Amino acid sequence: MTNATPGWYPDTETPGRLRWWDGRQWTNDFTPLPPAPTVTTAPPPAAPRGARTWFSRIPMWGRVVAALVLLVALWLLAPFVAMVALVVLITGIVSLTRNTPTWLRFRSRSSAALWTVAAVVAFAVAGGITTATSPKKATPVAQAVPVATASLTPSPAPTASATPFADDQAALAAFAGQPGTVADASATTDKTALAVLDTLAVKGRAPKTGYDRAQFGQRWLDVDRNGCDTRNDILGRDLKDAVRSGTCRVTGGTLSDPYTGRSIAFVRGQGTSELVQIDHVVALSDAWQKGAQQLTADQRASFANDPLNLLAVDGAANAQKSDGDAATWLPAQKNYRCTYVAAQIAVKATYGLWVTEAERDAMTRVLEACPDQLVPTSAFAAPAPVPVVEPEPVVAPVVEPDPAPAQPQPAPAEPAPAPAPPAESAYYANCDAVRAAGKAPLYRDQPGYRSKLDRDGDGVACE
Repeated sequence: MTNATPGWYPDTETPGRLRWWDGRQWTNDFTPLPPAPTVTTAPPPAAPRGARTWFSRIPMWGRVVAALVLLVALWLLAPFVAMVALVVLITGIVSLTRNTPTWLRFRSRSSAALWTVAAVVAFAVAGGITTATSPKKATPVAQAVPVATASLTPSPAPTASATPFADDQAALAAFAGQPGTVADASATTDKTALAVLDTLAVKGRAPKTGYDRAQFGQRWLDVDRNGCDTRNDILGRDLKDAVRSGTCRVTGGTLSDPYTGRSIAFVRGQGTSELVQIDHVVALSDAWQKGAQQLTADQRASFANDPLNLLAVDGAANAQKSDGDAATWLPAQKNYRCTYVAAQIAVKATYGLWVTEAERDAMTRVLEACPDQLVPTSAFAAPAPVPVVEPEPVVAPVVEPDPAPAQPQPAPAEPAPAPAPPAESAYYANCDAVRAAGKAPLYRDQPGYRSKLDRDGDGVACE
């Protein structure tokens, strides 16, 4: 009835009255139904008046209470809600992907998309609530290394732990090779650190490719074959009042840490063993990048266990140093830096390693304060060759003979007669030469006579 003319028409909602149609829509003008002829063409049915929904009928305070109840229910039932949301999410994805009906019977693809998005939101919210409210399972966390405090006496030994310090687990292993270095003892014996530093090659750092701790042999070998592993050897050497369990195992003592200057009580056990660690003065990784790749397996094992390259130090300082060289890390105790740098130079000279330019410059700056600092010598280095001294030639003393006794002078002898003059000798090629010399004729036994000149053999030549 969109083409009906404006006028009064019977109200379809309330019989017995008329309602005004303005040609486009129904108005709210009503009038009682007069006795009039019935209009044959009725206008369209009036749109129902917007009825108030059940939600709009709830007062504001009711809405707040309902939201709180819903939140508490979601909080308590979050795992269940998350599971339901996950099921709806998977079903919606399947429905959208395959475009086929599912057990949820979505009316259309748009409906499936809306349910899928709602499921994602519900799953995220419920999952977050579940994670926040569920008690966390206890997970083993690495125990922080306690700060070492100055102490003069070791504290009581703690109870053994199921996860002891890694170095305490290292079993004694004999060294199957032959300990040795690249250079002999002459490279460092009675030499200053500056002089040895000048002999080291200066190159760039090589790639770390292929580096592994196993490249330097098993951890803490018995290279010197004294029946004790290297860690216990160094602890026994560097700790004051070292306490041992058995012949080798060091269980306590006091360390005067050379890196920090602090006094650290060492007690073997979980949480305390790591307070004192054995540092490689020249780190293994640094050595690998500066020539150790070219060493033999035995030489690398010697390098890792050489007392020249090992020092018991504060664990925290050792961790801070890591694999740094003199250009990136130096001990906090400045009066130990000369000794530290000299030891690094000795190790690198003994094992044929090089230094970087920055490392050499840093070492030089440290040694400027101690130019006479000597370097130590490795116990694994071969003895310095004994120089061969050429013996000086023995010169026999000149012994002058005793003067001979004076002999009596003999009587003067009579002068001997003068010897006859030697016979004159001559040679003539032919008779012309004889005549030219004025000697023709020549007789037999005269100088220059020859049988060839005497053709008739009568004893007279060149007649």
